[in-house]
Amino acid sequence: MHSRLRKVASQGDAPRSLLKNRLPRAATVNPSAETEPANSPASRTWPEGRATRSRARKFLSYYRPHLPLLAADLACALLVSATALFLPLCANYITKRLVQLPDAPEALNQIYLMGAAMIGLLVLEVLGTLFVDYQGHVMGAKIERTLRRELFEHCQKLAFSFYDRQRVGQLMSRITNDSFWLGELFHHGPEDLAIAVLKFAGAIAILAYIDLPLTLLILAVTPFAVLFALHFNRRMNKALQRSKERIAAVNERVEDSLAGIRVVQSFANEQLEIRRFEEENARFFDSRRDGYRSEAFFSVGNTTFARLITITVIVIGAIRVVNAELGIADMLTFLLCVAVLVDPVQRLANFVRLWQEGYTGFVRAMEILDVEPEIEDRPNAVDLARPRGAIAFRHVGFRYEEDGPHVFKDLTFDIAPGEFVALVGASGVGKSTLCALIPRFYDVREGAILIDGIDVRNVSLKSLRQNIGVVQQDVYLFAGTVAENLRYGRPEAADEEIIAAAKAANAHDFIMALPNGYDTDIGQRGVKLSGGQKQRLTIARAFLKDPSVLIFDEATSALDNESERAVQAALIDLAEGRTTIVIAHRLSTVRRADRILVLTEEGIAEEGTHEALIAADGAYAGLYRAQASI
Repeated sequence: MHSRLRKVASQGDAPRSLLKNRLPRAATVNPSAETEPANSPASRTWPEGRATRSRARKFLSYYRPHLPLLAADLACALLVSATALFLPLCANYITKRLVQLPDAPEALNQIYLMGAAMIGLLVLEVLGTLFVDYQGHVMGAKIERTLRRELFEHCQKLAFSFYDRQRVGQLMSRITNDSFWLGELFHHGPEDLAIAVLKFAGAIAILAYIDLPLTLLILAVTPFAVLFALHFNRRMNKALQRSKERIAAVNERVEDSLAGIRVVQSFANEQLEIRRFEEENARFFDSRRDGYRSEAFFSVGNTTFARLITITVIVIGAIRVVNAELGIADMLTFLLCVAVLVDPVQRLANFVRLWQEGYTGFVRAMEILDVEPEIEDRPNAVDLARPRGAIAFRHVGFRYEEDGPHVFKDLTFDIAPGEFVALVGASGVGKSTLCALIPRFYDVREGAILIDGIDVRNVSLKSLRQNIGVVQQDVYLFAGTVAENLRYGRPEAADEEIIAAAKAANAHDFIMALPNGYDTDIGQRGVKLSGGQKQRLTIARAFLKDPSVLIFDEATSALDNESERAVQAALIDLAEGRTTIVIAHRLSTVRRADRILVLTEEGIAEEGTHEALIAADGAYAGLYRAQASI
């Protein structure tokens, strides 16, 4: 593409054609979260969510697209269980034939036939196990992929205020780590449960048929093993929940520290970050240690239970053989069936572990999916065709929290189609918030905002935002090439249009000076570029979108004087025929605006041209003189 763009650039200028949702009240994060552990109850709470019954239906619904594969997986699992139960019966048959048939050739023929049958059973078991291990894992991976996509898609729908309250590291943990364990649960859960139940029930049935008193003795020990398992199961559950929360805190700390590595190193705070990381890492270790302790007791209890049964069978069985109450063949079968009982116990233990790992992750995933996007299309929302760009605020009031202070209230003003309006005022009076209401990054709490006479809440979000270009104060570029970042403004844009947008933003020359021009990789968040270069790319990206309404929020704040003048000229050219709103602290950037609105805590205090407001000697004149004196 590099050579293609250079060729296009040499032909001169081509014709120009150029997210925060609110959590429910219960989900509000404590403002003091920075001073508390990342996962303490005070630092983060989530909505109560759907009822358990509804979550169970949701859990099972992920199997629906894979029912044929699930049925085949369970069938093979049952086949594996059945073959394991037949082997002790085959051993019983062979042993009895040895006693009943004194003729050696005849006995050997019977043994050969039974041996061939057991080999056949083994082949079936191997094939069934291969299917379960491969196709079962594939099914789990498919469900894991579906859930991860569902989580990511849902996160894309949540508006700015959701991310005001949540931490990226926490969300990443829920989308990645928790989804993995869910995939394991969706695969191993049904098959382990099916194999364990069939093997246990089948083995007990065979044992009861051979010797009922000895079987009842075995079953008498079972309730104690169950109570023991339930006790440590609860402890494992609590420990695993803490582990998931604390690994999320570790992810959060890593993400925060590495994303800000330049700040860390510029302040020589590497040891501070290491200490903070180690605190979270130690908390995670403690939770894992607690979990491993409970898991160890759980595993030892199951093993001890199996060994006690074996010892009981050997001792009591031998006594019954001596007393002629039990045959040698039956005792051998009994011992083999007891060995079969060990596998379902281990599978049940594995199922419990997977259930704790997977279902706690499922609950954490549902906590995200339960957050309803506050800003959504209304049922009868209309698509906004290419609007003229008339914007009207009608008695608009807004505050971030339901019971929080107003950022502004009863705000009323109009912007004519194609008008170039500058919005100025002291920091913190709500200039950026006001502009964020137009594309519905937040929704007004009182009043209405109209575009071409239509309430923006009655317009589909996609069409509304497609017609509004926003260059925000917080510059964000994606990992990838210059061209990929510019084309983000309009994915189908041709190379000529990309170059035209770059030239309009005074970015083309520095792009061509990069090692690979428009194909240069700019690194994570554009770390290989200067602040001014990054800002010009974001401006070019907005130019390429060719919107009807342009919003520039401190868009020239990182530019040097020469670049700022060039961008201002391009901005004025681009603003021709479209509504443009510019927010600027540096008042020199707004002198050529058609109208300047001065926003204060009381609302719009003044409006007019630069010359008129200077002559009025009011709030704007005071701001202008204050900047001039610096």
